[in-house]
Amino acid sequence: MKLFQVRKGQFVFYRNELHKVYSVKPMFKKSVHLYRLKDMQQILTKASEIELYRPQHNDTFIFYGKRYTIDKNSKPKPGDYILIIKPAPDFLDHYSLNEIEKVDSVEDGNVVTTRDNGVKHSEYVVMVPGRADASQEIAYFDKNLVPEEQQLQDESISYLAETDNTLKPVVGDIYIDVQQETKAMIVAMTEDEVIFGHGVRVHVAELLDENTFKLVYRFEEDL
Repeated sequence: MKLFQVRKGQFVFYRNELHKVYSVKPMFKKSVHLYRLKDMQQILTKASEIELYRPQHNDTFIFYGKRYTIDKNSKPKPGDYILIIKPAPDFLDHYSLNEIEKVDSVEDGNVVTTRDNGVKHSEYVVMVPGRADASQEIAYFDKNLVPEEQQLQDESISYLAETDNTLKPVVGDIYIDVQQETKAMIVAMTEDEVIFGHGVRVHVAELLDENTFKLVYRFEEDL
């Protein structure tokens, strides 16, 4: 790709694996900053080393150790994850291209997410857990290049928990929500989500994006 074609939020392939662009800084030699979707590992690279991909219906990929399939026909339910593919946020909403958010409530196909964003039915597709029949693999550009052992490991939340301890949040950590301009403490956690003191629930992966959340206090550091 050419650098002027690269935009925040785009899905791209880099070294055979699916990534997402989280920022572009043209003044640097490695100007494209990516997250690898399977584990949210950060990558710095150049535009010439990535290949753009636009997610489609029935694509299947791994998001932080769990597999999902995009289904444009599925009706969302509270607790589902959505992929925002045509963002058109209202003034008070904060989301952009290919953001992944959890549904809190649904009314006539329009959803309110756990981050209090109102997303219209025309803006998103549902991420259905697991691999659907006849789905298209996009976790890897060429699946044949990936050993079976690695494929199994890539879909393991327990594997991430063992290898990601330096990034893994804990109860007591305090973050600033950049978009909402609020500071909150983690008061509870599930396998892949954190719950803040003011009730907002977000996926662990969101905390790794400094454009969305910034860590201001690490509870373990003072133990």
